[in-house]
Amino acid sequence: MADETVLEGYLSDVAESGRRHAVPLAAERIRARAEQRVRRRRTAAVSGGALLTAALAVGGLSLALAPRGEPEPPAVPPEPTASLFAPPTPAAGEEYADELGYVYGAVAEGDAVRVTVEQLRTEGDTTAPTGVVHTLILPERTLVEARELAGGEPADVELGRLVGELAAGPRWIFVIDYDSEGRVQSLREAYWLTG
Repeated sequence: MADETVLEGYLSDVAESGRRHAVPLAAERIRARAEQRVRRRRTAAVSGGALLTAALAVGGLSLALAPRGEPEPPAVPPEPTASLFAPPTPAAGEEYADELGYVYGAVAEGDAVRVTVEQLRTEGDTTAPTGVVHTLILPERTLVEARELAGGEPADVELGRLVGELAAGPRWIFVIDYDSEGRVQSLREAYWLTG
């Protein structure tokens, strides 16, 4: 009986020793990595704090040593460049004045259509750009006298129906009619000048 008690005690000591030394290797690695991460964070926080302190010191020093001259004027936003476009006005006794130009970049915006106009001038049988480009926002019901855009037959078409054809780059040349108030009354396709 006494031998059994001694043997049980011995076996329990061996088992306890095995449990203490049988900690999985993976757990040890996880614990070591966690400790490394903690050390790295502490090092980063200390070096980041030192860097911030140095930056503040240099900034404060440069402000202190800055010349004390006249105060700089307040920042003023640049003036927008004035557009070279001025709506043409009808001559005496005429109802409309016209502008010749490429009409393109059409975009429907609700019940209106925004188009870009690149102004042209005629030189004999050809056209040449004037360098004036502007944007018009017109009601989608603005009448367009079309021929090539209407399939070869002359027709009055609402501008809203031509957005797809006029969405690309400069291709279609129009005469744009302005009234005495500078409002667009209609567009006329200059089909004899289209490319």
